[in-house]
Amino acid sequence: MDVKCKFCGLTSLNDIEAAAYAGASYVGFVFFSKSPRNLEIETAKLLVKATPPNITKVGLIVDGDNNFIDNLISAVDLDMLQLHGSENRQRILEIKERYRLPIMKAVGIGDLQDIKKAEYYGEVVDQLLLDAKPNPGSDLPGGNGMLFDWELLTNKTWQVPWMLAGGLTPDNVASAIKLSGANQVDVSSGIETAPGKNSSYLMAEFVKHANI
Repeated sequence: MDVKCKFCGLTSLNDIEAAAYAGASYVGFVFFSKSPRNLEIETAKLLVKATPPNITKVGLIVDGDNNFIDNLISAVDLDMLQLHGSENRQRILEIKERYRLPIMKAVGIGDLQDIKKAEYYGEVVDQLLLDAKPNPGSDLPGGNGMLFDWELLTNKTWQVPWMLAGGLTPDNVASAIKLSGANQVDVSSGIETAPGKNSSYLMAEFVKHANI
């Protein structure tokens, strides 16, 4: 089975090397000050430059304004933007028009109503990221290691490619793929030994188990 894996929240050159060796299709860089995985622009430039061209470089932002995104895009050579905030469809279309980059929209899933929200966003984005809905009041919109009921996605079809996220680990990713039907998966905390500290062993194990 050819499942594409995205490693999100990479913070070091060692992470990039390990991700490439493991066979990642995407790498994600976090630009959100409240996250332990947050990157400064200069660090991000180095990591992006070190990323092989066959790996899609994704920048995660949370309700960034134009000034913030202008500065990011002008300095860091990203292939895609991942919007992980409360952006509505109008704002997404503004970002697509202004920056001419593919957009991945994260949608928190907790119940069937959230599936309808994903359909709403799917009409204007290039990809969907279906993640576990964070607890009310959480500082982080993702990367919390939380799960949701993967069977909510069984037999669902979407207008655009989609990616499964939320509490995935090398131990559960195969089951998650089987129950949800995902052919793309995203992991952050599941490949870490501590927030922002990634394990090359867990990266390799994750890709291996995703493609069992």
